[in-house]
Amino acid sequence: MTARNRQDSPRPLGRGPALRALPDTADAGTVTAYRANAQVVALLGRDAQWPPYGSVHWLRLDPQDPRVYVATLEAAEEHRLHIERIYEDAHRQAENVVRTAAEARAARTRTMRTREPHTLTPTPGWPPIAIPGCPGEFLTLETSE
Repeated sequence: MTARNRQDSPRPLGRGPALRALPDTADAGTVTAYRANAQVVALLGRDAQWPPYGSVHWLRLDPQDPRVYVATLEAAEEHRLHIERIYEDAHRQAENVVRTAAEARAARTRTMRTREPHTLTPTPGWPPIAIPGCPGEFLTLETSE
């Protein structure tokens, strides 16, 4: 396979809107989608039509035709979204399995909480009680003598 010269690329160099309007919280998928849309607009304009990737019409296009690149870009973007959906579904299923397993184990070992948590009460003669989640704070018995 020979390396392609940058001049042979169906994508014109230096064309297309810059991606300056992206939010700071944009993830890689969002940036990729914006970039793909910007390239399509730069190559063909907003209302352009192109044949689907791999179709007979797409195969008949001249390799230098920008619609070949745009159809390929569209197919790649659809594939990326498909893979994202697969990962999201797998993650959701894994969370459900873990949650169900934890609930089953708790029911089996009878560790499920069926009553309200115990309220801590200081007792005379005992040391102060450390308050969970509040470092340095203690419950102490206050008596008036």
